[in-house]
Amino acid sequence: MRTVLLGLALMAGPAFADDAVIEGAAARASASGWSFSVTLRHAETGWDDYADGWRVETEDGEVLGTRVLAHPHVNEQPFTRSLSGVVVPEGTTAIVIRARTSADGWGKDLYQLDLP
Repeated sequence: MRTVLLGLALMAGPAFADDAVIEGAAARASASGWSFSVTLRHAETGWDDYADGWRVETEDGEVLGTRVLAHPHVNEQPFTRSLSGVVVPEGTTAIVIRARTSADGWGKDLYQLDLP
């Protein structure tokens, strides 16, 4: 019985592993708002499944800005893209970043970034 359950768990694993992974992020403040650079990795297959965006959120889930990624990056992994002009509420010391894929939508994993 244990072998069957283990086998089923291993077969089901890849179906849940398709989220884009945020490998790193950086933030910089300026007079025109905050700029964020985010490095993503995703097992892209082309237009049917690719990392198509990421967003900056407060720790309580308020979306501050979204970076749309307009095309697959199959041969460019990992890759880094930026978003500038993000207004971060006064007194915020950390934000979270969430990635999205065209096939699965917004991922559940959050990347926390302490603001400098």
